[in-house]
Amino acid sequence: MASVPLKSQYGPTLGRLLEPRWRSAAPALRGLAIVVVVGLLAFAVGAVLTLLNAEYSHGGPVPFSFQYKGLYRTASDPGGYVKVARSSGGRLEDSYAVAPLVVAPYRGSVTGELPLTAADYVHALAARFADFRMEGEGKTRISSSLQGYEVLYTALVAGREMWGRDVMLLPHRPGARAGVTIEMLSSEPATISLPVASSGVLETPLKSFAFG
Repeated sequence: MASVPLKSQYGPTLGRLLEPRWRSAAPALRGLAIVVVVGLLAFAVGAVLTLLNAEYSHGGPVPFSFQYKGLYRTASDPGGYVKVARSSGGRLEDSYAVAPLVVAPYRGSVTGELPLTAADYVHALAARFADFRMEGEGKTRISSSLQGYEVLYTALVAGREMWGRDVMLLPHRPGARAGVTIEMLSSEPATISLPVASSGVLETPLKSFAFG
């Protein structure tokens, strides 16, 4: 395609001004300039990716997805689907994991079955973590379309006190028995009124979680 003629009062272009110097420059200097430009472009792309949310999608019988930022994929716990976390100085700061959940057959609403499922789940947590202390449990809503049941606790993880919030969720359809448990740990102190993932890096993956 022919270039659009440039009016004399607007020329010459920067490219034309720099062309003689570029041609007369030593090959080593031109190579260095190319490396610098490529490095700047890579830095810009990395900066953009850092600002954007990453997304994880899972297929299978219980498909789900969520977004996250400031967390990094790590090995999932045994039997789990996925885990993202962040550490500082080799110590865990926050983690967000999704594991399968299956509830017993029930009649009517699942809201009556989840507290029974949670009772067995709490026993498993107590066996899993040192100095496990139950802080609370009850219904919770993580979005306009998703309501579940949560367990709040504190425990020692690698010798450090952590605050936990595990949320049990089932797809919104009659008789659904297969769902997920979102398991969250944070080094930031939490309360019943302001539990883990009320703010900080765990808020985005929790609020953005969706089935399908």
